[in-house]
Amino acid sequence: MNREHLTGTGIDPAEVAYFERLAHRWWDTAGPFWPLHRLNAFRLEYLRERAGAALGRDPRADLPFAGLAVLDIGCGGGLLSEAVARLGATLVGIDVTEKNLRVARLHAQGSGLAIDYRLAEAGQLAAAGEQFDLVLNMEVVEHVEERPLFLAQCARLVRPGGVMVVSTINRTWAAGLMAILGAEYLLRWLPRGTHHYRKLVRPAEVTAGLGAEFRCLHRTGVRVNPFNRHFSFTPWMGVNYMLVMQREPV
Repeated sequence: MNREHLTGTGIDPAEVAYFERLAHRWWDTAGPFWPLHRLNAFRLEYLRERAGAALGRDPRADLPFAGLAVLDIGCGGGLLSEAVARLGATLVGIDVTEKNLRVARLHAQGSGLAIDYRLAEAGQLAAAGEQFDLVLNMEVVEHVEERPLFLAQCARLVRPGGVMVVSTINRTWAAGLMAILGAEYLLRWLPRGTHHYRKLVRPAEVTAGLGAEFRCLHRTGVRVNPFNRHFSFTPWMGVNYMLVMQREPV
């Protein structure tokens, strides 16, 4: 997928180029993606509990997602895809960066996991009529250029009765200070330019973008302790937050 083909799709070519430059660092736990490694275990338990419950699964089971078709949008190097596949899911991971997918495929192969990684956008799968029990939209929506289009495409990928989990950053002054100025420029936890304030997304914009067919089952803020880098839940959604959205059954 060439960058010039991304015009009008909701994908920002500049974002693609940015992650291409970092692709080889995905599985380096001390590298630029260390926050995602720390966040991964935290959000996996959230998925197991909240998304699993919405889909009638026992979170205490060894393979609570067995038999579920799951889509990981913007899968990157496969950190979350692999973790969810280990819960028994049939996993499709999509990304618009070929370098990311090469990393993901090689790591999954070395881990003995059968994951269907594709160079594709959400809109392509939606146009093909593909639907999933669970759609993971994690740390992606704040990187797209045409958010309403992207969210509408993602909504079509959830089967009736299915679930989408969205994780992103709120567009507030606090998020600008903490997630951009603090994390990128002061603490240098993330490379500079990872996030742009104008692209940050308020919770109401997510729910409006998914449409009236979706209802919010659960929402929570997420905070990180700057001293021990530990993630925890918080009622305050002013910076990072997660939403569990269920599509109404037919």
